[in-house]
Amino acid sequence: MRVILSLLLMLWSVNLFAAPKAELLPYWQDQLATDQRQIDHHQWQQLLDKYLVVQPQQTLFRYDAVTSADKQLLQNYINHLAKLDPRQYNRKVQFAYWVNLYNALTVQLIIDNYPLTSITKLGGFFSFGPWDQAIVTINNKTLSLNDIEHRILRPIWRDPRIHYAVNCASLGCPDLLPHVFDSQQLNSQLNAAASRFINSDKGVKISSKQTTLSSIYDWYGSDFGNQQALLQHINHYRTDNKINANNLKYNYNWLLNRKL
Repeated sequence: MRVILSLLLMLWSVNLFAAPKAELLPYWQDQLATDQRQIDHHQWQQLLDKYLVVQPQQTLFRYDAVTSADKQLLQNYINHLAKLDPRQYNRKVQFAYWVNLYNALTVQLIIDNYPLTSITKLGGFFSFGPWDQAIVTINNKTLSLNDIEHRILRPIWRDPRIHYAVNCASLGCPDLLPHVFDSQQLNSQLNAAASRFINSDKGVKISSKQTTLSSIYDWYGSDFGNQQALLQHINHYRTDNKINANNLKYNYNWLLNRKL
């Protein structure tokens, strides 16, 4: 009976996860296109330098090693961003703002609830992960991680490379990168993130019998276009072994990206 219940809960959790649509929150679409001010992300960079472990196929985070002082540093950084009005900056500065904030908030969520084996364990018994919970307040507007990704980033920028920038603290996710997103280097950073993911086994894994793609390409296929456009996108970044539409399947690893 216990085994059956566990299987039912597993199936329920898998079915519960559905990729949100890109639906704009109009309040956040304004910008000052000619504004040249930058936003300081050095505190987030300090934490990445200290706790992110870069490996050839994966970056991992040393969540259990974060000191009390650095937890406060992370909180100070998030507070700093939350006090700003991102609408008062240009689009590139806004993009870096939202992506860095998303990633910092995700790391904070894991640290605050550590130890755990997967981010999907957060959010309550009837939730698959914490993505819909209110997590930050900006301009008296309360936002969730899903708000940031699916109601701000995706509908405003309409760039599929967003999926390589935001990190969900999971082994299957595109890496949390070792450098903060910088408004003056966004295109090169996004291309590098896409290349790193697509040339890793978690992005594209080719065997003699089939090609396994990250479930990101299934969940958010519409962001990449039709299947032909998706394959062109992937092959643009592949350094070898281009893929075709034959024998494709999808997979994703929700285990935590932790360094033990």
